[in-house]
Amino acid sequence: MTESLATYIALPGTAAEAFAHWKEVLGGELNLMRYGDAPMEGMPFEPDPQAVAHAVLTTPAGIIAGGDAMGDEQEYPIRDTAYSLLYTADTPERARAIIDAFTAGGGSVNMPFDVAPWGDWYGQVFDRFGVMWALSVENRGS
Repeated sequence: MTESLATYIALPGTAAEAFAHWKEVLGGELNLMRYGDAPMEGMPFEPDPQAVAHAVLTTPAGIIAGGDAMGDEQEYPIRDTAYSLLYTADTPERARAIIDAFTAGGGSVNMPFDVAPWGDWYGQVFDRFGVMWALSVENRGS
């Protein structure tokens, strides 16, 4: 088996909508399973059959996995600057297109996309679900 690392995020009942939006913005392949799609015997809670048990979005840049939070986990705040999902794009134009798609979808810019003090392009946007996306592009004289 090959080892891998993916981001996993628990959302407060918005996983299906969030993952569909992220697929629309970033592209890729989405696999989504709801609790009602499979027997969940032995679960320590009674999940809503429509809640997302597990979703995996395989984008051109990497994998994002997640699902709907259950019970007390739904109280955790999503919107925060303590974490972000870092997406490294090939060109500044691609990064700007992603930022524009997130803002058009109800998000907001947290840090304008521009050349950063370390020389690469960098900016931040919150999507409408409160997830902060950091966009980066290696500055190759562009």
